[in-house]
Amino acid sequence: MSAETIAHSSSRRQAMNRLGLWLFLVSDAFTFGGILVSRFYLWGNTRPELNQQLGFLVTLILLASSFFANRSEVAMQFGDVKNFRRFAWATFGLGALFVLGVLFVEWPLAGSHIPAGKDVYGAIFFLMTGMHAFHVLSGLLFLGLVIRKAGMGLYSAEKHWGVEAAVVYWHFVDVVWIFYYPALYLIGNLIK
Repeated sequence: MSAETIAHSSSRRQAMNRLGLWLFLVSDAFTFGGILVSRFYLWGNTRPELNQQLGFLVTLILLASSFFANRSEVAMQFGDVKNFRRFAWATFGLGALFVLGVLFVEWPLAGSHIPAGKDVYGAIFFLMTGMHAFHVLSGLLFLGLVIRKAGMGLYSAEKHWGVEAAVVYWHFVDVVWIFYYPALYLIGNLIK
């Protein structure tokens, strides 16, 4: 095999990887979109009382994690593995803090007055936050794998598809929350 054939094959594989990732994200967006539509269909112009400060805080944490995810990808584009790992660990830590805040602080607080199985308010709240938290956990696993592989020297400025894919996935999950946060915490009149 010539060097030109190998380069063409690698370029084609890279294009197919990107296409596969984007097709997955589009299909996942339909799932999240369907859940969001369910929120508006079942809740209408109402919403349960949720802890506004906590919702805002976990949103800020997740948005900050996206900043660090971007910085990690840029560092790897320049072959700076040390800063990649530093920023990726910051992303990981903030993502873990988001999940802990939702699952171990917000869920118990919300569950005390909107139980999951009682009515549509609890069902939708726990579905939306649970599905999103599951995706953040998946992103954490993906990031952990990429950080580990970077530590093994498997990425460079020229070859870092795994880093790119992990960061694109992370940004996708953050964008979903940008739609979910107002739908859960801000839009609609409080139910009495």
